[in-house]
Parts: sequence; C-alpha cells; structure tokens
Amino acid sequence: MTHTSTLGAMRLLQSADVFRARLSSEFSAVHGLSVNEFMVMMHLDQAPNSRLSRAELAKRIHVSASTVTRMLAPMEKIGLVAREPDPRDARFAFMKLTSTGETRLSEAKATFDKQAGYLFQDRWENDEVATLTDLLRRFVAGRAGDLSAQ
Repeated sequence: MTHTSTLGAMRLLQSADVFRARLSSEFSAVHGLSVNEFMVMMHLDQAPNSRLSRAELAKRIHVSASTVTRMLAPMEKIGLVAREPDPRDARFAFMKLTSTGETRLSEAKATFDKQAGYLFQDRWENDEVATLTDLLRRFVAGRAGDLSAQ
C-alpha cells in the first residue's frame, strides 16, 4: 500500500467518525435512535418487499447476528420494527418497519439531510461534493444494500 493510500484510508475513517459523532448526538436527543438503528431502518425501508432477515441486516450494517438481535429487541418493543413470519418456514422470520418506524425514519432522514448539509456547507463547493460523492460510490457500488443506489 502506498503512503497516499494509507493517508486516504485514515482520513476516510476519521471523516466518517466525525460525521457519525455529529449524527449520534442529534439522533439520540431528537429521535431516540442510534446511528446503527437509523441504518437498520434505512436498509429495511429500501429492501425488496421492505423486509430483511436478521442475518441479512447484520451483513449489511457489518455487525454480528447477535448484535443485530440485541439492536432489534428494543426497536421491536417500542414498535419501530416487527417480525413477519416466513410463509414457507415457520422457524424463520423477517424484520419489517412498522408505520411508527416509517414515521420515525422519515423524521430522522430530515435530520440526516440537515447534518449532511452542515458537513459540507463551509468548506465545499457543490461540484466538489458531487465529485466526492461519485468517488465514494466506488466503495459500495454493486454491493447488496447500497443505500445510495437510488
């Protein structure tokens, strides 16, 4: 790996941490959500038939299946997500957003959009943001759960 690649990767990680920290405090205070819970809800919202298995959710947010199970339990308890049994196999279930979850996600998306605007407003021109967005897309393009594939 070249020095430039190492430096680029380090800056990418640090930049993601800065944005995650900024989101985390507002998501928690305003919506009662963590960033990971928001990501789970985004994946459910954009999934085929708006549902995913716990294993697929774990894969998409890059955590273990047990972590997803621990995340989903309180979300299910407060009515953001619900289980949907697999009609072909009663031992298997999908997770799906509830109408309450859809509302909360819509509100959280507005917060995300606002924070994304703040992130770029004072240091970036619109064409620079577009270029960065295009370059970053290469990391996720073609992967299951690419949330930017809209």
